[in-house]
Amino acid sequence: MTTLRIADGRVLHPDFSVTESDVLVDRESGEIVAVGDVAAGDETLDASGCLVMPGLVNAHCHAAMTLLRGYADDKPLERWLREDVWPVEAELTADDVRVGTELALVELIRSGTTAFADMYFEMAEVAEAVADAGVRARLGHGVVGVGKDEDAARADHEESLAFAREYDGYADGRVRTVYAPHSLTTVSEELLREYVPDARAAGVPVHYHANETVDEVDPVVEEHGERPLAYADDLGLLGESDFLAHGVHSDASEIALLAERGTAVVHCPASNMKLASGAAPVPAYREAGVTVALGTDGAASNNDLDLFDEMRDAAMLGKHAAADASAVPAEAAVEMATAGGADALGIDAGRVEAGRNADLAVVDFEAAHLTPTHDAVSHLAYAARGSDVRHTVCDGDVLMRDGEVTVFDEAAVRERAADRAAALVARAESE
Repeated sequence: MTTLRIADGRVLHPDFSVTESDVLVDRESGEIVAVGDVAAGDETLDASGCLVMPGLVNAHCHAAMTLLRGYADDKPLERWLREDVWPVEAELTADDVRVGTELALVELIRSGTTAFADMYFEMAEVAEAVADAGVRARLGHGVVGVGKDEDAARADHEESLAFAREYDGYADGRVRTVYAPHSLTTVSEELLREYVPDARAAGVPVHYHANETVDEVDPVVEEHGERPLAYADDLGLLGESDFLAHGVHSDASEIALLAERGTAVVHCPASNMKLASGAAPVPAYREAGVTVALGTDGAASNNDLDLFDEMRDAAMLGKHAAADASAVPAEAAVEMATAGGADALGIDAGRVEAGRNADLAVVDFEAAHLTPTHDAVSHLAYAARGSDVRHTVCDGDVLMRDGEVTVFDEAAVRERAADRAAALVARAESE
């Protein structure tokens, strides 16, 4: 056994207590061996002045949309998609997606994120980038039926399922897959009824957008005579391993249904605020026993992938919407970004304890904005930034050491991404 010792720091335990402890990692199995007083490791990461916490889990994003960061802002969702995003995405190439994903991975690793869920296009390129980066991911080819004839729409479903079958378990098991219909209003009922059973037969979870805006709720009610998540349930889209993004406009009956089915919700507060979609009923979800994770959504609607920002936004928006300062406390925000995300994605991580995957973020607390430390959990939710992460570890491998990403040439990635983004926009605007 080759070991990594994360030494001389404090550890955030699953019960949210914090103690001075070391963490010993088996680098071959990628698991945490012990937490506390541990033997010397073959390699040591200095965590002095730091807090060792679970690696963050970004449970809903569109990674390659880093190329569209700042391209289109200040519009509601429907106009933003139809007027700006979908036209430029029609010009995306496989190389664009690869470089955009690498840029996202640098940003994720820099801010302590060790796992993410991605719904996008050219997903083989995404899987290769994930393999190179050393992180974990739940990946799915996004299916959109809008503007397509039946043959093209059917081919989209086939591609999503083919990718899910081929790449599940890729990169030594760090890549798992999903079937990813975009939403209940952008994919036809006929094709969902045809292909959801195929996903079930393949043992593949489903990841989709639901109840993000009122415009995603009203058409379903008008056409089907029931709430969107009741409709989703009729289609077989509320399984125990499934997770849906946003869930902003869910009523009490839908929340109870999610709790009964065991389907997780990914809260994306920054995107929801920026697009004026509304505030998800996070306290009601949690009270009902629904697993709630956090996601950034794409960098075009956030506009970053820093999950520390998302924790703060989740807590603040939850309090504001409920007019209750205790509605989403600090512990809840941190839990959603760690254990909640891991549970939603089916990853044995999100908690610093023996036997779990060694997916860890080491946060440097020696900064003016983190002094004094009356409560470390409070600081994680309300004061810490992604730039405070000193080391990032996933599957026992060090992906960032002392603020330097070890798995990519960051400068080269940024240069390629800037060039690709400029060329992409030029192609789109010439159409």
